[in-house]
Amino acid sequence: MELAHSLLLNEEALAQITEAKRPVFIFEWLRFLDKVLVAANRVDVKEKQKKLVEQLTGLISSAPGPPTRKLLAKNLATLYSIGDTFTVFQTLDKCNDIIKSKDDTPTYLPTKLAAVACVGSFYEKMGRMLGSSFPDTITNMLKALKTAESQGRSEILLSLQKVLNGLGGAAASCHRDIYKNARSLLTDRSMAVRCAVAKCLLELQNEAVFMWTTELENVATLCFKALEGSNYGVRVAVSKLLGTVMATALMPKQAAVMRQNVKRATLDEVLELMATGFLRGGSGFLKSGGEMLKGGGSVSREVRVGVTQAYVVFVTTLGGQWLERNFATFLSHVLDLVSHPRATQTHVEAGVCVWEKAQVASGKDICQAISKQMRAVEAVVNDTSGENKAGAADVSASQHVMVCALKELGSLVQSLSATSSPLIQEPSIGLLETVSSVLLHPSMAARLAAAWCLRCVAVALPYQLTPLLERCAERINNLKSSPEAVSGYSFCPLGVHISKGKVCTPEDLLRTAAQNSRLSLQRTQAGWLASGDAAAVEERVPPRSQKEMEAEKARGDSFTWQVTLEGRAGALCAMRSFVAHCPELLTEDVIRRLMTPIECAMTMIVPSVIKVHGTHLKASAAMVRLRLYDILALLPPKTYEGSFNALLRELVAEFTLTDNSANTTTSLLRSLCHYDDSVLMGSWLQETDHKSIEDQLQPNSASGSGALEHDPSSIYLRVPMGEAMPGPLPLGVSVIDASVALFGVVFPHVSFKHRLQMLDHFAECIKQAKGVRQQAVQLNIFTAVLSALKGLAENKSTLGPEEVRKSALALVMGALDNPNPILRCAAGEALGRMAQVVGEATFIARMAQYSFDKLRSARDVVSRTGHSLALGCLHRYVGGIGSGQHLKTSVSILLALAQDGTSHEVQTWALHSLALIVDSSGPMYRGYVEPTLSLVLTLLLTVPPSHTEVHQCLGRCLGALITTVGPELQGNATISTIRSSCLVGCAIMQGHSDSLVQAAAISCLQQLHMFAPRHVNLSSLVPCLCVHLCSSHLLLRRAAVACLRQLAQREAAEVCEYAMSLARNKDNLNITETGLEGVLFGMLDRETDRKLCHDIHDTLGHMLSSLAVDKLSHWLKLCKDVLADFNVSCDDSEKQDEIDDDIMFTALGEDNNAKPSVAPRWVTRVFAADCLCRIILLCENADKTHFDLAGARDLLVLHLSDLIRMAFMAATDNSNQLRMAGLQALEDIIKKFASVPEPEFPGHVILEQYQANVGAALRPAFSPDTPSDITAKACQVCSTWIGSGVVSDLNDLRRVHNLLVSSLDKVQAGKGSSSQLYSESATTMEKLAVLKAWAEVSLTSFHSKDTKKYTTLLIMLVQPELPSLSRLWLAVLRDYALLTLPAEFSSQLPPDGGAFYTPETIDTARLHYRGSWAPVLHAVALWLSSTSFGEGEEEAPAVPPQASGAPVYPQGNPGPTQSLEDLIKDRMHLMLGVSIEFLCFPRAEEPIEHVMSCLQALCTLLDSPCARTHISEDQLLGVELLNVLHRLLLTRDPPAVQLQVTAVVQETIRAAQDHLTQQRDTQGEKDALSLRGEGGETGELLPGKSLVFAAMELMVFILVRHLPQLNTSMTILPTVLFLITGVLKETAVKTPDNSIPLPVSAALQGIKTIITSPLARAEKTPTQWTGLIRSSLASVLEYSQPGNIHTSRPNMDEVSMLTAMTLFLLSASSEVIGVTVLQQGCMERYRNALLSSDPWVQARCYQLLLSVFQHPSRALSTPYIHALAPLMVEKLKGVERSRPGTVTELQAVQEGIRVLENLVGMAEEQNRVQLLALLVPTLVSYLLDDKAFSSAPPASKGLHEFALQNLMRIGPLYPAAFKTVIGAAPELKTRLESAVRANQASSKAKAAALLAQPTVQAAPTIKLKTSFF
Repeated sequence: MELAHSLLLNEEALAQITEAKRPVFIFEWLRFLDKVLVAANRVDVKEKQKKLVEQLTGLISSAPGPPTRKLLAKNLATLYSIGDTFTVFQTLDKCNDIIKSKDDTPTYLPTKLAAVACVGSFYEKMGRMLGSSFPDTITNMLKALKTAESQGRSEILLSLQKVLNGLGGAAASCHRDIYKNARSLLTDRSMAVRCAVAKCLLELQNEAVFMWTTELENVATLCFKALEGSNYGVRVAVSKLLGTVMATALMPKQAAVMRQNVKRATLDEVLELMATGFLRGGSGFLKSGGEMLKGGGSVSREVRVGVTQAYVVFVTTLGGQWLERNFATFLSHVLDLVSHPRATQTHVEAGVCVWEKAQVASGKDICQAISKQMRAVEAVVNDTSGENKAGAADVSASQHVMVCALKELGSLVQSLSATSSPLIQEPSIGLLETVSSVLLHPSMAARLAAAWCLRCVAVALPYQLTPLLERCAERINNLKSSPEAVSGYSFCPLGVHISKGKVCTPEDLLRTAAQNSRLSLQRTQAGWLASGDAAAVEERVPPRSQKEMEAEKARGDSFTWQVTLEGRAGALCAMRSFVAHCPELLTEDVIRRLMTPIECAMTMIVPSVIKVHGTHLKASAAMVRLRLYDILALLPPKTYEGSFNALLRELVAEFTLTDNSANTTTSLLRSLCHYDDSVLMGSWLQETDHKSIEDQLQPNSASGSGALEHDPSSIYLRVPMGEAMPGPLPLGVSVIDASVALFGVVFPHVSFKHRLQMLDHFAECIKQAKGVRQQAVQLNIFTAVLSALKGLAENKSTLGPEEVRKSALALVMGALDNPNPILRCAAGEALGRMAQVVGEATFIARMAQYSFDKLRSARDVVSRTGHSLALGCLHRYVGGIGSGQHLKTSVSILLALAQDGTSHEVQTWALHSLALIVDSSGPMYRGYVEPTLSLVLTLLLTVPPSHTEVHQCLGRCLGALITTVGPELQGNATISTIRSSCLVGCAIMQGHSDSLVQAAAISCLQQLHMFAPRHVNLSSLVPCLCVHLCSSHLLLRRAAVACLRQLAQREAAEVCEYAMSLARNKDNLNITETGLEGVLFGMLDRETDRKLCHDIHDTLGHMLSSLAVDKLSHWLKLCKDVLADFNVSCDDSEKQDEIDDDIMFTALGEDNNAKPSVAPRWVTRVFAADCLCRIILLCENADKTHFDLAGARDLLVLHLSDLIRMAFMAATDNSNQLRMAGLQALEDIIKKFASVPEPEFPGHVILEQYQANVGAALRPAFSPDTPSDITAKACQVCSTWIGSGVVSDLNDLRRVHNLLVSSLDKVQAGKGSSSQLYSESATTMEKLAVLKAWAEVSLTSFHSKDTKKYTTLLIMLVQPELPSLSRLWLAVLRDYALLTLPAEFSSQLPPDGGAFYTPETIDTARLHYRGSWAPVLHAVALWLSSTSFGEGEEEAPAVPPQASGAPVYPQGNPGPTQSLEDLIKDRMHLMLGVSIEFLCFPRAEEPIEHVMSCLQALCTLLDSPCARTHISEDQLLGVELLNVLHRLLLTRDPPAVQLQVTAVVQETIRAAQDHLTQQRDTQGEKDALSLRGEGGETGELLPGKSLVFAAMELMVFILVRHLPQLNTSMTILPTVLFLITGVLKETAVKTPDNSIPLPVSAALQGIKTIITSPLARAEKTPTQWTGLIRSSLASVLEYSQPGNIHTSRPNMDEVSMLTAMTLFLLSASSEVIGVTVLQQGCMERYRNALLSSDPWVQARCYQLLLSVFQHPSRALSTPYIHALAPLMVEKLKGVERSRPGTVTELQAVQEGIRVLENLVGMAEEQNRVQLLALLVPTLVSYLLDDKAFSSAPPASKGLHEFALQNLMRIGPLYPAAFKTVIGAAPELKTRLESAVRANQASSKAKAAALLAQPTVQAAPTIKLKTSFF
């Protein structure tokens, strides 16, 4: 590939490579040329221009593929615009000739298309420079357009678009021609052509005035036609054209208006035109929503969806200001559109149009529209005389208007969150009144929408919740007689239980349901809805058995049945809410109680009721079934095993449509298929900005038909993730969905027999059904099967025996050939999941083989696509290992299918499957990477761009291949081809026109960057990503941000730098001087997609971490711009225009600066405030000088006024989240800058000048309707501010202090006194925050390190409140102590709750107490210490009694009867209990401040004499405290904690000392001596009971922590060595059997471990170490010295001592033990052992010496050989005189000879003769003559044989030396020969036996149990 990187095409290199690789080589050269031409020197270019033009024009006729021709055209145009333009007309003519050519063969087509592309590029680049040649060119292209096929048509139209773009107004003469020729193609059968026409006409309308004047209507009509039968791409392109033309007609471009006298269209005309498209041809698709169904005419859904998108483009193009000015008109138009009688399609999809730049003001308009409609409705409803017949139709139309308007209002309020409070509170709007009035609307849909809108208000502004509930409850009570009122107001409780005594409760409604027949239905529904969340399920139990059921059926008419069914559905729904929302309450007992009514409901779901009482009960019965399925799916299947049979029959009947004549299909199929398969089903549309509109066109999704009235309970259930508001599907669909989901839950628990029956039944059902119904049944069955297989996989169960598998396989395989692509997808998915749950190789092989055979023989598209997907799914679910053996076949078949150019569908499915296989095979695919990659590149270069699905799948394949190669991509040489191929593939996809393909390219580059960052060029990638950030396609924006997020993690600075290079190019619209960061902040305002916003947050976070400290001013300005103050009334916190279809279309055409700046949305501002806090933290971590004014760099302290201003703006905003973030920022600023001095005014701090700002920022947080969390945070800031010591003036301090005083009054008011807007746990949080703040202030007042004056000031402020505060604080600690009790003591908790919490909110209360107790504990300790435990306080109740009159304090309430002593005891126990409980197990997440507070509290407490007396009287308490502190230090060891712990220990010890002194004083002098303190007479300290021991233990621990050298092994080594040698001395005793005692064995092992320890080699220890080892050896020598009466023992085991000594010699180096004294001592011991009279000692000594002689270090062994070898030879020579008499003696001799033999072997060649001269004669002397041998004892014979064998072995070993020795002494020779002869003469058998064991005792016979060497 590198050879392609030259200015001219390297033709030699091109000729050398294979035909297949040439297109890639050419493309790579063109890519290089594209980059290099712009940057190259013009002179160089002009020199080579002629050759270059030749090469490039030559390529036109080489049939280039789509990407190549695009680049080729671009390069040619660039070349002419840079170099000379002499030959441009020749080239243009050449291209025109090619276009004119009559050759229509497919092979010539690419050449023609290349020529067309070149013409387009020439004009686009050079425009008017090409002079008058354009009329001919345009005529020529229009002519070609008439005869061209679809690919040619779209290419010519796109080229015409470029020609128009380049020429601008100059081409006016041809505008009409182009318009006439192009417009007819808007309805072309090829979608790609329609898109191209729309783009061409969009370009044309920029200059062609007639398009938006005289031809306006025709253009509109054409667009409506183009939308019929359109796909997504066409709808986007055409709606853009239509919307833009309409916008231009309304506000023409200034230049065009100047040139011609144009009549402008009015807004009404334009809107009327668009409305005709929406309404033309009457109504009525989507009949499922709403209550009123009307038939008549049809406008295709595609047209409506397209026109809706056009409205959006229209508004976006005109801009936000226009919408603000014309909102009322636009809104009334949209609402008229919805209510138009010809659009009696339902409100279900009408609301889509209003998702626009709605602002607070627009909320006002919506309210007015609602109240106007409501007045009209009331007029009709109240007109009982029936004169106003037309009115009834208006009511039905009005419901659609209402629903749309209310949904929008709800969404608006929800998106504004708390910033919507001005809208809610302004009396002139009266929003709540208006919305509440709709709760009386006759239409249920409108009532539900109003309830939803009120829910939105309650979510946005929680303080509205209580008043709203009270109002609804009151109205229900007052309007009991109106069905609408009961229904409407009961919808409103929003899933919150009403339990105020005075109102009509849900139970009342249920009881009175029977009293009034007209109301009973509504009351029943209302009652159950209201109790939905409370799960107050009464005994509305259906009949228990079939018999009772029959009896019940016979009773009652159809109306009572309807009420009964509604009641049961309601009960089940309430139970379901309970199960879903309160899982922690689901004990076995509760489930058992729930099962009773559920089982009864199961017996009841019989269709016979409907037969008896009519079909109008169908809906109610279906609702009961839906509720039943829903609750069963949430419960564990084991609980209803007994009812499986009946239940499964019902479920199967449900989704096989047995009793259902409609062909209803489930909506779950898509969600059960794999997300990756979306490319085959088109469901990626759900990932676009048009989701809400486009969903309605998705087959089998029932999407867009959701409406609240299908299932009223959805108002209070949780809204599904990612949806703005609930849209329950029509009941028919919901029931099937629920049955399918439940089937998946139950199937894994069913017996194999039943599984088989069901699968066979499914096959039968499909066979029976015909046509459309068959499709519906099949879809439902497949969804159920998939659901079941998924259930099996999750339960890790198997499918079943062979027959079950067969049946399932037949069902699935049949669907692989189904013409419906969704079914084929589902079948592939099911096959994969089956393979997963069966998991047997043979089964998988069978399935794979079936597909292989089918693919080899089948020629039809359907089979090929189905079976290729089957292969992919098999691999996906079984993984590379499970399907490895089929890999080769699968890949070869799919590669072949992917090249099938005749069917792009087959290519798509084959490539998709291939991507699945690559993904799942992992490294196993490595061998197939090259061929696959080459195919991917070939297809990318040849497949027409209009087949976007193929390109998307190619992108998937490329991504999977990159992952497979992985980190290998970093390599050089061998891997470079693969890497460059991947980069070329990415480049081709980046140039594709489809956004999904571009997104795939970005994710491939992202992976490449992860594996091989050096090879991805950021300078080109980053600008490309920045351009995509303002794409109109959500998926592309998502991909771009995800990639930026990854890049910013490593290279934030480079990314920002490359992005800024774009800002410097003036033509770029979206990057300004704020850089990429500014763009991302801007996107946060517009984007609503969760994933995208999350990635933007992360990207900004990475950038901030890397760059904020260095570019401080820049980042602070960014945050400031986002947080900047603004006026709420013009707050443009819009719900993002659902399509920001190219933001390029700005407000008024050319004038971009006229666009007003829009204040950011609250969410963005919250993020900016968080960024501010992060910047402060980053600066602190980076450099402390940021807080010092003395430095002069860009430091944080220089921006202090900005920081304060930003925090102030955030803290006083309407948005609650922003207020929290602002207060947090304010707190951070105070903490960090509190001590920064003001250089100009010595003695003052820099924050003093901002005290007014701080006070003003805090004040609003203490207003009555402020949410508790904000007040709590503000209290925290108050205490930080007061504690910071910034303010020194009493009056200034009072400002903030008064806020805390007012809060304290609120706390003292007690529980239940104020009107509650927030929940009890919120009140707990607020009260605790206030008390915590006071605690912190009082601590500051006692402990302030500042001037005396400030402390006095604080004490003045705190003192008056202390009496009440102390009681409240003690109450907090009591509560906290109770709440920390383990679960098993929960019965001891007071039934009415504590002082500040209620029993219902106990779990949330725990969290609040956990955050507040520590400062309170410290404050209480201070108070107790300073007042001698509250001595003299008057006895008043601690907290005013509650409303309920329950006692405020549980156990231990200090009543008047309690003595001071008991009081002290109680308080002491409370304080110590809380402290010790916490210090025992401080949680990891517990802040270190809490630990410090607790320790300081203990210290302060023990300062007081009362506390000291208490702790010293109970010594165990002190011991426990010290033990807990010791344990604490093991887990938390900052020095501050250690210091504080030491202080507590000191106090504890001092308390004990005082106690002892006091005792001595009282006992008098004579008894004082008996009080010796701990240890008493004996001095023994008992661990666990001794205070001294506990204190010592703790202190030693702290000492060792700080002076680790006290704790090195050197400290304990002498002790250890002393102990080991001592043990050796005491236990080395001789045993009768010479065995080694166990302690000795352990001691020897210990010696070896120590000597060989790595410490021996450590640098720091050698001198100490050496000394200790030498001393130990000296000790051993001393102990083993015979005759030493002090150390040795008479029965000492010499062998053990020798072994220990040898261990020292062998394990330690000669430097350590090579000291003369030690050496001599060792030799002496060996000498003694050799001379020992005990043969066993001799034998072991020989063995040990052998190991010393063989030591690798000659320095160590040589002295011992020299000293001891002569003695050994002498000893062995003497054996001849006293031959061995026992076996042991014989062994000793043998061991000695072995040592000598080894010495001979170790000797050098020249010295060997001397040594043999010692050994051989000794051995010969052991031989006996014949006579002596026969009479010798066994041991003596043994010695003879041993000597003879050794001689016979030594002879051949050293033949020369042996001969010399024997030859020198003839008597030796004769003696040896006679012995050999005698040996031979002995019996052959014996000789054979001897020969078989030539060395009887070659191995040493003495074996140690443990080897120490």
